[in-house]
Amino acid sequence: MKKIVTLFFALSVFFLMSQESLLGQVKDPVKKTEKAGEKRINKNIDKEINKGFNKLEKGIGGLFKKNKKQKEPPQSETKQSEQVAGQTKDATDAAQTKPSLVWAKYDFVPGDKIIFEDNLEGEENGEFPSRWDLQYGNVEIAQFGGENVIMFMSGSSCIIPYLKNPEQDYLPDIFTIEFDVYYDIEPHSAKYFVALYDKKNQKGTGQSLQNIKLFPGGIQYSSSDNLVSGSDGLWYNRKNPFWRHISIGFNIRSLKVYYDDVRMLNIPHIEYNPTGLSISIINTTPVNFYMKNIRIAEGGQKLYDKFLQDGKIVSNGIRFNTGKASLRPESMGVLNGIYDLLSKHPEVNFSIEGHTDSDGDFDFNQKLSEKRAKTVLDQLISMGIDAGRLTSKGFGESKPVNTNDTPEGKAANRRVEFVKS
Repeated sequence: MKKIVTLFFALSVFFLMSQESLLGQVKDPVKKTEKAGEKRINKNIDKEINKGFNKLEKGIGGLFKKNKKQKEPPQSETKQSEQVAGQTKDATDAAQTKPSLVWAKYDFVPGDKIIFEDNLEGEENGEFPSRWDLQYGNVEIAQFGGENVIMFMSGSSCIIPYLKNPEQDYLPDIFTIEFDVYYDIEPHSAKYFVALYDKKNQKGTGQSLQNIKLFPGGIQYSSSDNLVSGSDGLWYNRKNPFWRHISIGFNIRSLKVYYDDVRMLNIPHIEYNPTGLSISIINTTPVNFYMKNIRIAEGGQKLYDKFLQDGKIVSNGIRFNTGKASLRPESMGVLNGIYDLLSKHPEVNFSIEGHTDSDGDFDFNQKLSEKRAKTVLDQLISMGIDAGRLTSKGFGESKPVNTNDTPEGKAANRRVEFVKS
C-alpha cells in the first residue's frame, strides 16, 4: 500500500509542476498534492474495504442460510423418512393383528338319538352279555373295580350288538359310537379292533379289510388302499393299567376318532358306507381285555341350529360318574360347543337344567340333578362365560322324554338341557 501511495504522489507532483499557470496560483504545490492524494486514496481504500465487508457479510449470511437448510432434509430424504416411518407402523400394526391359532382338537358331540345303549346294568356275573351277539371266541360278564364289564377271555373274540334285523344297515349317515376299553401296560402290542359293519350278519359287504385298531397309545385306520395313524404318546409314561374312552364320529363320508379328550384321527373320506358294528380282540399273551359303557347314536343338528329351531339344546353327551355330580372328560366336547355358541352370540342366555332316569330314590335324583346342573354352570363360568348369563336348576326324574323300561330310554332321560332364558 505504501508503494502505491508514493508512486501516485510522485506522478501528481510531476503533473502539477508542468503546469505553469497553476504553479503561480498554488502556494505549496507539494503539500497540496500530498493532501489531495491521501484524500482520494483513502476514499478508494474505504470503497474497497466496504466491498470486502459486503462480500464478507454475504458469505457469512450464506453460511448461516446453508446451515439452516441442512436442518431440514431435502424433499427426497423426507419422503424416505416418511416411507420408513410408514413401514415401521405397518410392521407394528401387523404384529398387533397377527392371527392367533385356534385349534379345536376335541370337538366330539354325541348323537342325540340313541340307537343302542349298554351300561351292563343288571347283568349276571359269568354270563354272556345279554345285549350282544357272538361272532367267535369267548366273552362273559365280570365284575372289575366294583362294576360290571365285558371280559374278552379267549385268544381272539368278536361281539356285535344284538339288534332287530341286524342284517340291515342300522347306522345312519351321521352317527357316533362310544365305549370304554381297558389296557394293561404289558404287552404294549395289545389292541382292540373296531369294524364298521356286522361281521356275523352283514357278510358280503366288501368291508372285511376296513378296521380301526385301538392301541394303548395310538389309533390306526386301515383299508385296502389307505393307512392312517395317530398317537398321543402318553401311555409311554404310564406305570399302571388304565381305561380309555373311545369316541367315533362319522358324518356322511368323514371319520374322526378320539382317545379321551384328544382327537387322534381326522379322515376326510372313507371308501365305504358303514352299516353296523363289530368289536374284537386278538390276545396272544396273558393280558386282560375289558369293555364297558357302549353307546351308538344318530347324529343331529349343530348346537346353534338346534337352539334356533327349538329354543333349547338337549344333550345326552354331558356325562357324570354314576350317582355323582362330577363331570367325565368326554363331556368337554359338548361343553366346548356350548362355550363357542355363547361366545359368538352374547345375546343368548341359558337356564341349565338337569334331568335323571327313574332309577333310585326320587328325592336323591332331584338333588343329584340340581348338583349336576350347577356343576355344568360352574364349568362354563370357569371357561370364561359371564355368570350373569347362566342359571341352573334340577328336575330329577319328573320330566322324562322316553320310557324308563329300556337302556336306550333311560339314556335319553339322563340329560342336560340348555334352555333360552
